Amino acid sequence: MTVVTISQLARLSVSLPAELLAQLDAMVAARGLASRSQMIAELIRHELAEHGEGMPGTVLSGTITLIYRAESGRVRQALAQAQSDYLKEVISAQHVFLEDDQSLEVLLVQGPSERLLGLCDRLRKIRGVHQIKLVTATALLPPLHAHAGAVETGEKGRKS
Repeated sequence: MTVVTISQLARLSVSLPAELLAQLDAMVAARGLASRSQMIAELIRHELAEHGEGMPGTVLSGTITLIYRAESGRVRQALAQAQSDYLKEVISAQHVFLEDDQSLEVLLVQGPSERLLGLCDRLRKIRGVHQIKLVTATALLPPLHAHAGAVETGEKGRKS
């Protein structure tokens, strides 16, 4: 494997079995990407985020998608309680009703990987939850509020 760095980009040479390369080319074409490099970079980013899920202390952003049966208020109440116990990690939630008394809920989350996995485990244990999926990214949301003790500034760096 050869790595050559050119400014912000690095060139990587990889040998693959012919069948795997053909499958990669088919995926690139199906997704309408301009190059194999774009596809490989996307795959690597995905794997790095997934790898980070198992690394304690790694802060990740992402979504938790849930499908559940809302037969009674009990399920929604249990979901709300779990989310409130992870208030620092749950940025927002979107809920829609599906057919057959089912619901889809998507949580936008950010926090240490072990907290996000703990939240998933907590949600998974709620009776009535049928599916749950955590999708993470290593890119983070910008800070939403100034940190305690930080001086707020207006235009041109003056105190507000």
